Amino acid sequence: MNTALSATRTTQSRIVRTLAIAQIFSGLGSGSTLALGSILAVDLSGSEALAGSVNTALTLGAAVSAIPLSQLALARGRRIALTTGLTAAIAGTALMVGAVATGLFALLLAGAFLVGLATAVNLQARFAVTDLAEPSRRGRDLSLVVWAITIGAVAGPNMVYPGAVLAGWLGIPAQAGPFLISAAGMVIGAAIVGLFLRPDPLLTRRAIDGSAPQPSGSSSSLWRAGWQIVREHPTARGAVIAVVTAHAVMVAVMSMTPLHIQHHAGHAAGSPDTIALIGFTISLHIAGMYALSPLMGWLTDRLGAAPTVLAGMATLMAAVALTGLLPGRMPAVTAGLILLGLGWSAATVAGSTLLVASLTSSQRVPAQGFSDATMSLAGAVGSAVAGPVMGLVGYSGISTVAALLIAASTIVLLRLSTRAARRETAPPERS
Repeated sequence: MNTALSATRTTQSRIVRTLAIAQIFSGLGSGSTLALGSILAVDLSGSEALAGSVNTALTLGAAVSAIPLSQLALARGRRIALTTGLTAAIAGTALMVGAVATGLFALLLAGAFLVGLATAVNLQARFAVTDLAEPSRRGRDLSLVVWAITIGAVAGPNMVYPGAVLAGWLGIPAQAGPFLISAAGMVIGAAIVGLFLRPDPLLTRRAIDGSAPQPSGSSSSLWRAGWQIVREHPTARGAVIAVVTAHAVMVAVMSMTPLHIQHHAGHAAGSPDTIALIGFTISLHIAGMYALSPLMGWLTDRLGAAPTVLAGMATLMAAVALTGLLPGRMPAVTAGLILLGLGWSAATVAGSTLLVASLTSSQRVPAQGFSDATMSLAGAVGSAVAGPVMGLVGYSGISTVAALLIAASTIVLLRLSTRAARRETAPPERS
């Protein structure tokens, strides 16, 4: 028994290390897209109403691919699913380069959609690391893999200058350079997962539990299975509500911030100073999302997932209060973006841990696929709605809508938590 436990711990340590290192490189892709997406969308489409379209395509790609990647994980394991998603994302960066070179808006959206598969991979990786994790360490192991994205994701928005230098060497437009660096990072990430994620954590968990391989079924059937599982478990339902709300709010506010900064920075549109300021702000926001995730994991394991989720919702509310009440002050906007990232981190790490803890091993993959798909779909809707909302009522209006969503979700979470507590303390029924 002790020998088996020791072997599992050794395997888990290797899995955490492999996924963490891979996340460092794969995180480069979304960072560049987030920093330049809204600007490229306006430049190539000629309409500020379409400013959020690239981020919408990015998050829609993550949403649409979440269930198929879960199907692939069920059929062939985590390693195949993760490497397949990253391979598609690499092709997406090539399309982004082609869009900048040709000026084709449709090509830009297609590339962003495929890059979104890297986001789906990053989301699935956080669940992959919990397959063999001990219950007392789930939050910390999950958060370490989330934290590893920090280096790549923060570096991504700051690839403008080295990307421009690289583009100059290759004789292509300067704005295409960051996406070449992103592609190289994702190639390395895919190679690390493909070569070193052995044994496969999901297949190993299945062997330990003595369970047979699960039929993956169609995308719609897996979606329904995931929804059914989440609906029948109130704790899982609250976990999904938390991560979906946090992601929708984060994407909506963040995706419009580069355009807002461009309007208020006092520099010419597309100038190096403006792009540098945008890159710096988005880097701080992404650092807020990932840099303190180990702390969020520690709080989740020590204080409980539910209190950490509520702390995340409170942080999100503070963030949109800053961006909504002080939109003309760039330091306040930057501080709001940092808090936005921190709130997302707390809600996502704790909510994801809560989802895993509330379900059996056979229920987790369908529920995880449903959660990731719904989370990314909410982000796509948030990004799509953010552009028209900003056109109608400005940047403050986006923050106001986000605040209302946070408040409504928090009320639902508190009610679910109260019901769960009552069930736990209720005396058993007499036969």
